[in-house]
Amino acid sequence: MRSTIFDLSGKVAIVTGGTGVLGGSIAESLLAAGVKVAIIARNESNVEEKSGVFQETFGKESVSGYACDVLDIGRLETVRQDILEKWGGIDILVNCAGGNVKGATLTDQQSFFDMDLNLWDEVLDLNLSGTIYPSFVFGEIMGRRKSGCIINISSMAALTAITRVPGYSAAKAAVDNFTRWLAMEMALKFSDKIRVNAIAPGFFIGKQNRNVLLNDDGSLTERSKKVLARTPMKRFGKITELNGAVQFLCSDAASFITGVVLPVDGGFSIYSGV
Repeated sequence: MRSTIFDLSGKVAIVTGGTGVLGGSIAESLLAAGVKVAIIARNESNVEEKSGVFQETFGKESVSGYACDVLDIGRLETVRQDILEKWGGIDILVNCAGGNVKGATLTDQQSFFDMDLNLWDEVLDLNLSGTIYPSFVFGEIMGRRKSGCIINISSMAALTAITRVPGYSAAKAAVDNFTRWLAMEMALKFSDKIRVNAIAPGFFIGKQNRNVLLNDDGSLTERSKKVLARTPMKRFGKITELNGAVQFLCSDAASFITGVVLPVDGGFSIYSGV
């Protein structure tokens, strides 16, 4: 008899930041697993394009797209109501909205005291409040239904001090703490069927960090060389290598796992360099 312990078919998921590289990859993998997926992102044209591509592949009944700022509680509540009317529930929330913002990465010549505090606030809002607000709005439905799964996105920057990204590091460390706190809250006050976990991606080359990790000719920057020297697998990750961790944590196979931050990092977080 075939095991169904990893089966997610028929579930309803929301992926914030669903038009980005990370969110788009996770959304696509959930759709391929038979999940109905609502993707949320700020840019309306990007939402229409991405949801259109997914609908062509997986069917219009399986995909919904919403132009929504994750810091807009009112809009999040409107999206929630639409999803409930369309699909009847919310089983999974993946908080992919986040990342660093332009100008918030210090140069090698700058110190912390050169930081633009407006950008500091923007990074914290995007990554921390951008995780908390959707959890507040969509997690309430999970509390009512006594079941659900929330996955947050952490970072290597939350686990160890990484130069040049102070705001992003602080925000992701706070996401880790919030993950543990909400996991405790949901299990104690609502149900052991509601779990909250996070994944901590290692180093993946994407749009946001390409200029930091690769030179114009495609060769490795000095920062990249330092990263790979601290990564036992000696390579960058592929964005699709995060999908299995998300599906595992959302499945019944992880029914007794809550409040964890799971590194998907090729060993970066456990290697001392010696």
